[in-house]
Amino acid sequence: MPATPAIAKLDVVASSSSTGALVREIAREQANLTILAPPDRDLHHLQARPSMIRALRGADLVVALGADIEVGWLPLAINQAANPDIQPGRRGYFEAAAQVRLLDVGGPADRALGDVHPTGNPHLNMDPLRMAEVAKALAERLAMLDGDNAEEYRARAQAFGQRVEARVASWRQRLVNPPGVVSFHKDVIYLLDRFGIPLWGTPEPVPGVPPTASHLRGLIEELRGRSGLVVSTPYQLQQPPASIADALGWKQIRLPLEPPLDADGDGYLEHMQRWVDALAED
Repeated sequence: MPATPAIAKLDVVASSSSTGALVREIAREQANLTILAPPDRDLHHLQARPSMIRALRGADLVVALGADIEVGWLPLAINQAANPDIQPGRRGYFEAAAQVRLLDVGGPADRALGDVHPTGNPHLNMDPLRMAEVAKALAERLAMLDGDNAEEYRARAQAFGQRVEARVASWRQRLVNPPGVVSFHKDVIYLLDRFGIPLWGTPEPVPGVPPTASHLRGLIEELRGRSGLVVSTPYQLQQPPASIADALGWKQIRLPLEPPLDADGDGYLEHMQRWVDALAED
């Protein structure tokens, strides 16, 4: 009797390690996953590379963070891949940002003003509850592409959402009356908003544009006498956050926005645990 042929896996391409973590959590062995951007790179400022185009050429599904954060490279890579099934608007293209309510919606659509996002702030991966919503929507898209495993996808998304809710409940208990934050870029506002942590300023006068000495002096003078934290990511400029922290006597936190490349749902939650631990320290 001939062997039953194996069901082909979906070829899924994720733009970042956070979207990749959701794919790995929901699809598991039902998908071959490729992640385009390493976690130590700024998603605003990548370039379309031949390796990206090759991965996209055979993809069944692209999972992007969205809200234009990949606008400088992902649309170009998709067009060059000549794969009509993954064009925006087709069922092979999925944006996390389109599944949730975004912060900072509106504003000028002028790239001359820096890394602005009139459709909303794209850094929703810093809010676990929004990521749980994205996971449920992703499960439905995977079910559309692979009906044989639809119930497994949905069950995994539901289980992930339950783990997220339990973690967030415990984090709320830790983040009681937390200090305010100065963030180099407005890339942690979803985390701050979720737990009611005030954002007191950004060293960048314009998103994506290096701060001036006069802007830093003004921010320092405005914040004198307060207690707080200065946060930034490893790929951002080191000197401006350090000078603010030194001048104010504040602690400086330097953590990646994205989880490790091999993260699944639990790996993503451990990544967020590092941020909560840092924000909760006195």
